[in-house]
Amino acid sequence: MLELTFKTVIFGDSGVGKSSLTHRYLTGMFNEEIMSTIGVNIEVKYIIRGELKIALQIWDFGGEDRFRFILPGYVRGAKAGIFMYDITRAETLSNLKDWLEVFKMPYKSEKKSPIFLMVGGKLDLENKRKVSFKEGFNLAKEHSFSGFIECSAKTGINVETIFELLVDLLLEDVGLK
Repeated sequence: MLELTFKTVIFGDSGVGKSSLTHRYLTGMFNEEIMSTIGVNIEVKYIIRGELKIALQIWDFGGEDRFRFILPGYVRGAKAGIFMYDITRAETLSNLKDWLEVFKMPYKSEKKSPIFLMVGGKLDLENKRKVSFKEGFNLAKEHSFSGFIECSAKTGINVETIFELLVDLLLEDVGLK
């Protein structure tokens, strides 16, 4: 069995649902009591795909400005990034360019940058939506993201889909799909 490890960093403003998404994906459960991440929290999920055993390292990065300066060091070696925003708070998209710039900094001298997905969180709060699907989709396209998905960690909508797409893109990137 071929074993692969893919480092993925989830980044975005504080309170958008990064830790909730990670927790839901890893446990299948939603936790109302999740606290803001201080610095970075690292989790691993093992996935079997045919003859492949994949260790998906998920680096859940704290979204507060005071932690942003350490992101370039944590990003090094990442094969993928998930930028997450809150569909009920348009301001969580206002820092997109800054986040991408910080994330891409360690890759400026390399030929290939990581795979990026854009994820709109808190879809269960559709009635409080401030960012339309089309606006999120267009921003993802404008910034050359490899995919765009909206999800709800609370209900589980599209949580598995995000990581299935991510793994598909990673496997394609290394020539195994």
